Amino acid sequence: MTPAEAVDRLEFLHNRAVTALVEGVRRFAEGGAPPTFEERALFRYPELRVTYLPGAPAPRLARAYGQLTWPGEYAVTITQPAYFRRYLLEQLQLLVDDYGAEISVRASESEIPYSYVLDAAGAAAFESVPAEELARYFPHPRLTQVGDAVVDGLRVERLDGARPLALFDAPRTDYSLKRIQHYTGAPWQDVQPWILFTNYQRYVDEFVRWAAEAVKNGPKGWALSCPGGVRIEAGDQDAELKAQASPWRKYQMPAYHLSTPDTDGVTLVNIGVGPSNAKTITDHLAVLRPHCWLMIGHCGGLRHTQRIGDYVLAHAYLRRDKILDDRVPLEIPIPAIAEIQIALQKAANMVVGGEKEELRRRLRTGTVVSYADRNWELNYNQERQLLSQSRAVAVDMESACVATQGFRLRVPYGVLLCVSDKPAHGEIKLPGTADRFYDSAIGAHLRIGLETVALLKQQRDTLHSRKLRAFDEPPFR
Repeated sequence: MTPAEAVDRLEFLHNRAVTALVEGVRRFAEGGAPPTFEERALFRYPELRVTYLPGAPAPRLARAYGQLTWPGEYAVTITQPAYFRRYLLEQLQLLVDDYGAEISVRASESEIPYSYVLDAAGAAAFESVPAEELARYFPHPRLTQVGDAVVDGLRVERLDGARPLALFDAPRTDYSLKRIQHYTGAPWQDVQPWILFTNYQRYVDEFVRWAAEAVKNGPKGWALSCPGGVRIEAGDQDAELKAQASPWRKYQMPAYHLSTPDTDGVTLVNIGVGPSNAKTITDHLAVLRPHCWLMIGHCGGLRHTQRIGDYVLAHAYLRRDKILDDRVPLEIPIPAIAEIQIALQKAANMVVGGEKEELRRRLRTGTVVSYADRNWELNYNQERQLLSQSRAVAVDMESACVATQGFRLRVPYGVLLCVSDKPAHGEIKLPGTADRFYDSAIGAHLRIGLETVALLKQQRDTLHSRKLRAFDEPPFR
């Protein structure tokens, strides 16, 4: 098969499976008739396979992905192939052009859980049927089939001997797609490949203001997707007020997606406070294979020369949050991604303006320490020596987790923080001073994040760094 033929076949098999599964559940709910053995055999994910039998030395390639390290077969189950079509075509074409790989598609042995194919309206139609009854006759989610063994470098032994073709298989992807919508309140299909994380609602207000203006005055087809299914399009009256009125309070980590016709827009997620939220949402967003994610939030400055409103460009992380210690041991360094660091600094210069010396005074690179305990200051006497030895310049709660997850999940990452207080120097965050800081600093900080995305879009081909890839990686990015 050509890549296009393969993706066409994936779409056909997935559509057939979903249609059969939905129809089977509906018939069971209406009359109690379970699926036949032949019908249940249709409830399966399609499987994509790549065969590489080299007749010559493997090419030496500089890119970080799209490489076949070993001869033999590579395989992965696929979900939502229509959504992932562009991504699949790109990845497969690289393997065909550079390695002469052969592609095949078939139905897998992995069943699609019925709850993954029902939208909210469809699920409501079957509320009268007990879940345990549906689970007797239809495939349902099994935690034993959902995991990150490939991501975490564990060897996956398939019965057919094939190697993993991608980091995430279909059950893991479907699991995360449902969780994205649950946590953020917006359709997972609207997530854009350039993601900004923040930990304050005020950044959301500024983003909505900017995005509503962009939809109004930008190119045709731009739209803003908000929590609760609210969608802003060109011509909407009071677009900003409509977006602000979306029911975002119902969701743990509300997301806003400025989408473009070429699906190359920007997503902003308010992950709230704490590394646990940061891990939760990055676990799920990673299955969409974004080009990068950036943390733009607040931090406490640790140096007396810093001023409120200064910026911190993280180039190292002191991980004191304990969230990922079992997945990524503390002795594993989390490197800075050069392309993102340079883009963040250029964007800061563009927004801050002024002389080069002024930027040097306002932006400092260095180590950021992250705690899970927001009241870490109460333990300052015990932590002081470690903070000094690490040469840390700032403290927050989410940055180390965002960066470590980017490293672990092979998503380029960066962190630019804004100093909101200096707890070690008597300038603690109090209501009056905090409000004045927020009013003056948030707009510029968000613009730096957006300018960084604009710069990174110009170098997306080199953005995915080889330093994120392990020794024996799946070929797909």
